[in-house]
Amino acid sequence: MPKGAVLSEGSSGDNITHFAAMRVRVTGNGFLVMGIASLDLIKTKTFQSLSLAPTNRVFQTRIINFVEQRASLVFKTTGLGERFRIKRITVFMKEMATSHPGN
Repeated sequence: MPKGAVLSEGSSGDNITHFAAMRVRVTGNGFLVMGIASLDLIKTKTFQSLSLAPTNRVFQTRIINFVEQRASLVFKTTGLGERFRIKRITVFMKEMATSHPGN
């Protein structure tokens, strides 16, 4: 597995998953806008902005409450010259079903 790759235990990506919360440790300057989106961008959800600091010893937790087969996390800044560096991300999720209802 390449360096930096993510492995989830036993996930084939076809199961319906409840993304419950995200805990992130990030440093930088400016404001960080965080969100989550379905892979086809039909469903999106934006969280409260996070004020960044050059040093941060606290993990910020955001409630996600998002149900999809697969999702992508969105991190962006809104101003020129703003930067961020992600130190760690933990996503809390649980499998809900193995297929959509009616399939």
